[in-house]
Amino acid sequence: MTPSGTGVLPPLAPPPPVAEPAPPPAEERRGLRAWRGPRPAGSRWERPAVAALLLATALLYLWGLGASGWANDFYSAAAQAGSDSWSAFFYGASDAAGSITVDKPPLAIWVMALSVRVFGLSSWSILVPEALMGVATVWLVYATVRRWFPPAAALLAGAVMALTPVAVLMFRFNNPDALLVLLLTAAAYAVVRAIEGGGTRWLVLAGVAVGLGFMTKMLQALVVVPPFALAYLVAAPAPLARRVRDLAVAGAALIVSGGLWVAIVESVPASMRPYIGGSQDDSVLELIFGYNGFGRLTGNETGSVGGGGGPGGGMWGPTGWDRLFTASWGGQVAWLIPAALALTAAGLWVTRRRPRVDRERAAFLVWGGWLVVTAAVFSYGQGIIHEYYSVALAPAIGALVGMGAHLLWARRGDVRARAALAAVVAGSAIWAAVLLGRSDWHPELRALVVVAGIAAAALLLAGPAAGRRIAVAAAAAGLVATLAGPTAYALETASTPHGGAIPTAGPAVQGGRGPGGPPGGMGGAPPAGTLP
Repeated sequence: MTPSGTGVLPPLAPPPPVAEPAPPPAEERRGLRAWRGPRPAGSRWERPAVAALLLATALLYLWGLGASGWANDFYSAAAQAGSDSWSAFFYGASDAAGSITVDKPPLAIWVMALSVRVFGLSSWSILVPEALMGVATVWLVYATVRRWFPPAAALLAGAVMALTPVAVLMFRFNNPDALLVLLLTAAAYAVVRAIEGGGTRWLVLAGVAVGLGFMTKMLQALVVVPPFALAYLVAAPAPLARRVRDLAVAGAALIVSGGLWVAIVESVPASMRPYIGGSQDDSVLELIFGYNGFGRLTGNETGSVGGGGGPGGGMWGPTGWDRLFTASWGGQVAWLIPAALALTAAGLWVTRRRPRVDRERAAFLVWGGWLVVTAAVFSYGQGIIHEYYSVALAPAIGALVGMGAHLLWARRGDVRARAALAAVVAGSAIWAAVLLGRSDWHPELRALVVVAGIAAAALLLAGPAAGRRIAVAAAAAGLVATLAGPTAYALETASTPHGGAIPTAGPAVQGGRGPGGPPGGMGGAPPAGTLP
């Protein structure tokens, strides 16, 4: 479905049977029924492949889940309280008596508490909902990419998402991040549908999903709003006035869905409800804009136990563009961040001269914006921050790798596309070897990924003239080079019990954290007084 414009890298093979035309200008001017181009054709193997992907994800996220016990006791206690008392349920209280709430809105607690009410109190009733959220997130990443790209691109996107080590960690844990990522991915799907059809309904649904994300982890959910709004404003097939109006309506939906619980709680006298945990003046608004809000960016968190991650470092580590690549963060999520960024740049370059409403460029705006803005917030935030927050990057990384790899692979007849794809694969393999070298865990993997990366790059540079077998070998070697490292860390994460407030994925690394606790520990408790 990839049309080429003047000066754009040409495709290797003849254009697909059904090319995607530009939307009729008259429809765009008058705001009539939205233009709909053809969806990329599927194959017989697509449904079985999707089923296999989801089944493998479910096994990875569910296998041996009970070994982690109560995981984060802080949230497990709130789930138990919510299963005993509807008042504690509504407020997200830490105890059935309703003395104090957790330091987050209660939506994630509601899910666990309802599961405990139905199935009884156990580690499985608390953790299985998170695992199922992970399977749903992988499906949504696949489904979103599949709207505008072929099956192989969507399947690769889902697989990268599923195998990101920090995703395996958090979808087997009971922190609010699992539900947050699911809701933000649902919002991305709705934005794509809204851009596809120029419809208000889907954009409103995106606003509701982000609002529910706010009900899960407050201001972190709003980080995706600027890139999503920009993508719709740029690419939706509707007049500018309608696009602006749609964004305003979606913003109102976000405020209502995210703010209703806040308004109710703020209207209840303090003597008739639990104390708002994490706040200094028993106010949800102070919690939103302080401890769980701008304080996370500036480090000025009243009542915080540390922070100050300035150039000289602090309790939460030094800030800067390279934070996500450091020893503590790199093995969690950074395996394919360089590849995702490079493929985003390639995708935007290839589509630079296409019509405003070009879908492929819009997809890179949606997912690339998500990755860049969220990564920037995590990299420069000076307040409380933990490595597992980076799970919010996993859907965007998966989507960008799948879409970008397809875009360059489809143009591998051009030496520039082959060289770019070869550079991405070789660079990812070298970077994976660096990450693996930070630990003594299975050192033989370093040699495997480097050899596979060099082989894949060489085969890709050989081009289509080398024949179909060489192309298949290049694809296989490329997958091994890029996915062997995160897959190994993902399996290690799934086989290791995790508890406490600050879990980490993968094996222990020099200068980082152990699998369950703070630096120098292997599952120890977090510093006194900290909450996730």
